[in-house]
Amino acid sequence: MYFCRLMHHAPDILAMAGKSPVLYDQMDLLQEKNQQIPGSVQYSIYRYRRNTAWNLDDMGMLVYHRVDHEPSQNYLELRFCISGNMYCQQKQTECDNCKFSQSKTCGEKVDSVDVMSFVFSPAHLSQFITLKKSKTTLPDDIVRFNHPSSFTKTLSLCSRTRMVLEALLNHNYSGSMENIFLNAQLQMLLLYSLECMLGDKEPVGFTCKFLANEADREKVAMAREILLQHIGEPLTIKELSRKVAMNECYLKKGFKEMFGTTIFDFYQSQRMEHARYLLYEKGLSVTEVSMMLGYSSISHFSTAFKKHTGLKPCELLLH
Repeated sequence: MYFCRLMHHAPDILAMAGKSPVLYDQMDLLQEKNQQIPGSVQYSIYRYRRNTAWNLDDMGMLVYHRVDHEPSQNYLELRFCISGNMYCQQKQTECDNCKFSQSKTCGEKVDSVDVMSFVFSPAHLSQFITLKKSKTTLPDDIVRFNHPSSFTKTLSLCSRTRMVLEALLNHNYSGSMENIFLNAQLQMLLLYSLECMLGDKEPVGFTCKFLANEADREKVAMAREILLQHIGEPLTIKELSRKVAMNECYLKKGFKEMFGTTIFDFYQSQRMEHARYLLYEKGLSVTEVSMMLGYSSISHFSTAFKKHTGLKPCELLLH
């Protein structure tokens, strides 16, 4: 069901999950994490102690916010509420809890509720827009912000979405590697959410027959991880295929089917998001970032960065 309004105010997902108003000032906030990067994804994760009297449903929500004549105010937000996970309540540095991950060893655990928000800006979504003339769909209109009115839609949590959310909560990355990992996972989360919005059923099989083999799926997944680990060391398809011991053709087809993008487009997108992080968060110079990402010239890097973000590297530094 859509909730369309002139001045759009999306409902509180925790209140919807619990089917009652929420008094946040009376809740026990265990942890929180926020990150905002201009022109990219802004996200927040809040972990609360779960009241045993609560009867919460796990749920997701897509918020499409469009303001006529004020495109800078547009955004697409994904919200999720996940309850019932048991997490360690210690606050020590060696405790897994400090990384929003489930403790494997600590015996002191607390029942929690995770409330997550991921906000995608128009500039960030522009990288997914195709220039080819074809029949537009609702997801196309949403990514382009062509849908005429704001709305909120609840999303069912399919197994793929749950896997991504679990990965976001339980990863062990930090620093720049965390930024790369989060960006990659959020693209998958956006894809699955848009598919869910259309009511698509989860695929029961793969077009590429070899992907029915778990070992081959693991090789393709391994190729994705290797790309993330070598973000500053460009690899050829041949080198990547050797590392995972898979035929180049199979690797390219399997990657496209499993992750919805080509190996080159995925890698290029991750490099540019990492470049954005190094420029904005770390304050490195354009020359330094260009060299770190393996570009032969600053001009080639600047062209690739503008194509991905809509900004020249030097313009990002001015924000």
